[in-house]
Amino acid sequence: MLPTLTLRDGPPYRGTMDPSGLPDSSAPSGVHDVPSLPALDRRIAGCRACPRLVDWREEVARTKRAAFADWTYWGRPVPGFGPPDARLLIVGLAPAAHGGNRTGRMFTGDRSGDVLYEALYDVGLASQPTSAHAEDGLELYGVRVTSPVHCAPPANRPTPAERDTCRPWLLQELRLLRPTVRAALVLGAFGWQAALPAFAEAGWTVPRPRPAFAHGTRVTLPAPEGDDLHLFGCFHVSQRNTFTGKLTPAMLREVLRTAAEAAGAPTRK
Repeated sequence: MLPTLTLRDGPPYRGTMDPSGLPDSSAPSGVHDVPSLPALDRRIAGCRACPRLVDWREEVARTKRAAFADWTYWGRPVPGFGPPDARLLIVGLAPAAHGGNRTGRMFTGDRSGDVLYEALYDVGLASQPTSAHAEDGLELYGVRVTSPVHCAPPANRPTPAERDTCRPWLLQELRLLRPTVRAALVLGAFGWQAALPAFAEAGWTVPRPRPAFAHGTRVTLPAPEGDDLHLFGCFHVSQRNTFTGKLTPAMLREVLRTAAEAAGAPTRK
């Protein structure tokens, strides 16, 4: 029996393309009116705004990878994962075709997620070091994981237009997290470029010229009203970076711990 994925405040989902209770929407219109993160998660899961991404994610869900032939793929946009009062936000790139697009949870079921959640566990931000499926009991402590693009893209490369179409979801997520979030860790240059405009629209001041991405970069984004945001850059946890040693577990743990401490999130020494 495969795990049943449950969106918070919503019914269990056992199908792939048309789960009961998840409204389809052609675009993220009116997203600024979504009152809570659980409601936002449900809206995201019904989005069909980008035809190329819709076609790809559903084709992958139908054809599957041989190793997951007995799975019922999620095959929809993947919402953020983590508590609604998170103090640290981790921003990736997009779900993997046979990872989040299969399991329905960010960075779950693929090698990149294995690296990320093991590091989160090592520094005390996750309840366990593994992330296999959406009902495996994993909990995050003071941290939420999201991405600027919520659908799995072909060749892991969303287009600039797809990134921009998806931005309202990230913007509203930032607005809803605003009361508690104090730091953001962005994985990779694509996420960095996508997130900076959203941070600015959400009310933080992004310096001019915009800060360039680099591993270990730290920038403070002042807030005219409310608390500043501490922004950190980190190489993406892709297999290319981790297999070649461009990003090592020690490097990832160090930047995670630094970002968590800046956010006031609890860490394990």
